[in-house]
Amino acid sequence: MTKIEFNTLVLRQATSLRSYALHFTHDADDANDLVQDTMLKAITYYNKFKEGTNLKGWLYTIMKNTFINNYRRFVKMSTFVTKSDEISSPNLVFSSTKNQGEAKFVMDDIKRALDRLPSDYYVPFTMYFEGHKYHEIADHLTIPIGTVKTRIHVARKLLKKNLKAYDNGVAKPIYAEN
Repeated sequence: MTKIEFNTLVLRQATSLRSYALHFTHDADDANDLVQDTMLKAITYYNKFKEGTNLKGWLYTIMKNTFINNYRRFVKMSTFVTKSDEISSPNLVFSSTKNQGEAKFVMDDIKRALDRLPSDYYVPFTMYFEGHKYHEIADHLTIPIGTVKTRIHVARKLLKKNLKAYDNGVAKPIYAEN
């Protein structure tokens, strides 16, 4: 296959490459740039293409690798390290006020609140929290699905009541006037 024939075949794939590029970039301009980079690499390295193999697959692989390499380059360039013997005051204040000790207290309180739940509420709630679907919980406990939903709702209410200290005074939305 001549280089001109190869270039023609590559150019015919532009539309499908563009839609594939949008899958990665989610932006039309970036997708066009990625298609252009891909086609340039394909035409530059056309001697690496083995005739009889899937051209579209080869182009998609080039595009995917180009996107990944560009992303890594972007992350590497946007990350910088400040070398200093002195820690700035804002960073010092942040590191001294936010640590894992506070998180441990919160987790201990959550565990205590969960342990206070009656088993009728604890089991369905923890199963739901672990990712089980309502019908799976109902089958496992041999109870109606409505009962499962009610028990999970009640468990949430009890947990909310037991963890009221962590409410942070956030205003609740008003849905209807009384």
